[in-house]
Amino acid sequence: MKRLAVAGFVLGLVWPAAAFAHATLKSEQPEFRQRFETSPARVALHFDQGVHALANSIVVYDARGKIVSGRARNAGDARTMFVLLHRLPRGAYTVRWHALSSEAYGASGVTRSEDVVRWLYFAALALLVGGLGFRLLVLPRAIPARLERRVYIVTGIGVIAVVHVGIAAFIMRAEDALQLPFGRLLYGDLSPVASGTRFGQAFIAMTLGFTWVAALIFLALLKGLRMALWFAFALAVVLTAGLSLSGHAADSSWFTELVDWVHLSAAVLWVGGLIQLALCVWPAAPELRRESFLRFARLAPVLIAVLVAAGVYLSILRLPQLSDLWTSSYGQVLLVKLGLVSLALAWGGFHHFVVRPRLERTGWAGRSLVGEGAIAMTILLLAAILVNAKPPAAQPATRTSLVSNPSSLPSNAP
Repeated sequence: MKRLAVAGFVLGLVWPAAAFAHATLKSEQPEFRQRFETSPARVALHFDQGVHALANSIVVYDARGKIVSGRARNAGDARTMFVLLHRLPRGAYTVRWHALSSEAYGASGVTRSEDVVRWLYFAALALLVGGLGFRLLVLPRAIPARLERRVYIVTGIGVIAVVHVGIAAFIMRAEDALQLPFGRLLYGDLSPVASGTRFGQAFIAMTLGFTWVAALIFLALLKGLRMALWFAFALAVVLTAGLSLSGHAADSSWFTELVDWVHLSAAVLWVGGLIQLALCVWPAAPELRRESFLRFARLAPVLIAVLVAAGVYLSILRLPQLSDLWTSSYGQVLLVKLGLVSLALAWGGFHHFVVRPRLERTGWAGRSLVGEGAIAMTILLLAAILVNAKPPAAQPATRTSLVSNPSSLPSNAP
């Protein structure tokens, strides 16, 4: 039977105007350059993660540039979006698509600015969560007023930075994902990012939640209520789960999300404790140096053990092959991070076996804590890069149907 080229579809898949990173197209129906004997009823795209279909996420044009498709929408599976078609006459048609991934990354992918902002967010969490944890779990109930004041200053800076850096991160992600210039973004509709992506939903919940944390810290400062600090600490630790629920871990099981949250919580508690020792206890309360150092020395190994165990599990999960550790950019950054974690472990051992026995006679212990803290902050920077980076795929891509200028292709006439 004579084949009728009713619709010769060309999928513009190279990086169309807004082919957002972190959501990889796995299959499409119709396929690239597929011919039909009868008009297809719809165009469907399937991705490797959940996407949010905007009204114009899939647009089908005929050879004259006329739109012949309806409104794009999500299928029952959040990883699939489709658009219904009018009855098509014989001819060639071009499909243009864009989709907003659940992580809300834009067409240019993750930028270095986003890596820096994510690192600042992690650092702010360390000041806040680590500061509160150090005050409640390490320091004695009664401490000198000058030390109390420093602890509140550091944790206050942390909670203010968490809120403001979070807002900056949301604006940057929305600007990139929606492909809007900053002037239009201020007056644009941000609901596709705010309510249609995991990142946006987590941002709203975390921003509102951390304002409550700030209020509880302020209440504890005014009234001297230690219980308010416990509530603030517990709420802050819970809110850090928003990063796990909106990142790569959210595409995995609930257990992976839990491990990712525990990994981050242990990291910020450890880093925050080092900052408190170096910036608060050492200069403001010499009489508490030994007691605070020894108490934190008992807590730190537990945090580091949890950090390493969770990190190893996540690394094995996200690197399908051992060779990915040195052949993929994700694995290479992870190798550097593992090297710095090993250095931090060695530094901690130095503190345990060398500094602790000579604590009262050693004048450079404070500087050593600053050095370990600097390594810990660098580890947070690498963690920020890994969070924003996409792990290597479990299987290599086999699709080669990419074109840079669909409009220049000849018509698929019979």
